[in-house]
Amino acid sequence: MKNMALFLGLDTSAYTTSIALVNHQHQVVVDERIPLMVKPGERGLRQSQALFFHVQNLPKLFNRLPAGLSGEVVAIAASAWPRRVKDSYMPVFLAGQNQARILSAFAGLPLYLVSHQEGHIMAALLGNEALLQQECFLAVHFSGGTSEIMRVGRHDEDVLQIETGMSGLDLHAGQLVDRVGVAMGLSFPAGPELEELALKSEGRDTPPLTTFVRDEGFSFSGIETQVLRLIASGHKREDIALTLFRAVGRTLEKALLKESARTGCRHVLLAGGVMANSIIKEHLLHRLEHPAVGLKLYFAHPRLCSDNAIGVARLAAMLYHRNKPVDAHTTG
Repeated sequence: MKNMALFLGLDTSAYTTSIALVNHQHQVVVDERIPLMVKPGERGLRQSQALFFHVQNLPKLFNRLPAGLSGEVVAIAASAWPRRVKDSYMPVFLAGQNQARILSAFAGLPLYLVSHQEGHIMAALLGNEALLQQECFLAVHFSGGTSEIMRVGRHDEDVLQIETGMSGLDLHAGQLVDRVGVAMGLSFPAGPELEELALKSEGRDTPPLTTFVRDEGFSFSGIETQVLRLIASGHKREDIALTLFRAVGRTLEKALLKESARTGCRHVLLAGGVMANSIIKEHLLHRLEHPAVGLKLYFAHPRLCSDNAIGVARLAAMLYHRNKPVDAHTTG
């Protein structure tokens, strides 16, 4: 293998077009992204709109690549599904997947199709590789399209062995944050702006919200209803934002305690856009790393929490190095 061997990853999620290149040591060589634009006052994009934007954005991202790198690429991976489970499908992933198929066929390179969720976990593991020495760990993926806790086991036979645990029963955590933000007049996505408001709150007038966590999963729709009532009653936006993030933190805290008791896993990796929130992070560290509880938390770097193709590129490298047959991680 050449010293400059590179691995290309493509991810076309609901709100970001991404490509990335890593070398055989998993060092990030290229990380390029274009967020998809949402009109003011709207709460998201239709899949058809997002797919159209991805088709427009991918050539722009490839034009940003430094000259001379294309000849060093030895394998490609693309997100093809939200999760690696039956019937997991979103049209947006066709953009990146089809672009990767074209590049693979034209250049004669191996192509691995992976899940968006696997990409998030692999990106979050960058800098948290100590987790791979554990018998198992819990992986949290909280974003606008997923709210899920997974058990990740040993990697002897595969890159990631994922068992789905508790998940959201209605709204995803990111959806909750964005809906509340838009209802307060903020732009979409609302997470960063809402966090800025929350950090301005003095915390004296933040009525606690009821959380909903059951054995089969957790719910965020009830929290949305309570928050919308606070908005209508004229509570300060700063206090509403703070109590919202505290409620998300308490929900995840309760769910992780249940999953840790069920699986025996004591280490937790936290990924996805919602996990970049400093208020939620502080709450979880204070509550779950307390000596009486004894969990160990590993947070993805904030830039690796949002949608990106770095984890997908890392999967291309790992599958290639393990000499996996191309069809081992490919369907269609």
